[in-house]
Amino acid sequence: MILVTGGTGLVGAHLLLHLTENEANVRAIYRDCGAIEKTKALFNLYQKGRLFSNIDWVLADINDVPSLEIAFDDVDYVYHCAGLISYDPNDENLLRKVNIEGTANIVNFCIDYKIKKLCHVSSIAALGNLAPHETIITEETEWNPEAPHSDYAISKHGAEMEVWRGQQEGLNVIIVNPGVIFGAGFWNQGSGEFFSKIKKGFPFYTKGSTAYIGVTDVVKTMIQLMHSDIAGERFVVISENLPFKKVILEIAEKLHAKKPAMEAKPWLLNIAWRLDWLFSTLFRTKRKLSRYSANSLTSSDLISNQKIKNALEFEFQSIDDVIQEVAYLGR
Repeated sequence: MILVTGGTGLVGAHLLLHLTENEANVRAIYRDCGAIEKTKALFNLYQKGRLFSNIDWVLADINDVPSLEIAFDDVDYVYHCAGLISYDPNDENLLRKVNIEGTANIVNFCIDYKIKKLCHVSSIAALGNLAPHETIITEETEWNPEAPHSDYAISKHGAEMEVWRGQQEGLNVIIVNPGVIFGAGFWNQGSGEFFSKIKKGFPFYTKGSTAYIGVTDVVKTMIQLMHSDIAGERFVVISENLPFKKVILEIAEKLHAKKPAMEAKPWLLNIAWRLDWLFSTLFRTKRKLSRYSANSLTSSDLISNQKIKNALEFEFQSIDDVIQEVAYLGR
């Protein structure tokens, strides 16, 4: 039996789709029935609705230990995809609760139930910081605790520490660090907001860059790693490092939306995040732009995917093709 946490999110839902296509015996946890409908809609989007009933859904929460006892019954392999993504500084405690404590709970259950292998979905946000003599970030780049990090990055780094603790206690583990993940079916959350906002006519672009990957490639690498003899390793899973401007313009073109024509320069972003803080403080609304997020929009660190390509001889789908597919399915 395979257990998937986060089966109602982008990665988890696509993972369930691929696992059921290959007739795997799969269980997934959920917190409310409404969330399951998002996964069901994804199956229907790919005309695989008949496979949805093959999933054994269990009501559980990674921060509710008693509920996990039922979820782990008769499980051999675990894909830990559940996690909170937020760059709102007000969510610091919640990020630590979900991403660090929740992962610790999963690791503990994996040890107690003698799980054969755990695959943990981390993020490029948890990778290290470039030293003065370095030019590209790899799995071996050292994390600098003195460098500025978002609360999200700190929480994902902390989650990885829990996974490595599990390895020290005898658990076979794999960690994947995806870049920004594009995939169909989740238009109004996470990276799906790239598409929904641009479709409405997003006016700005920045000159920074980051690493991207299609969700199908993420789940394919996860499955291949779980089927391999590789353990005790982490792998960056990205397709390309691309400028924000190029990606935004490409999405706009594929959606037949108005292309942004205004560059959001660093001074404008500095004003924007301060106004966002003021507005959220006065009206108690969710932060849309933090200081760290504003700075990251103008940064351009390069990230390497050479390790996963060498380990699996994996060829990634181009981001242009990923955007084309997501835009087509989202129309």
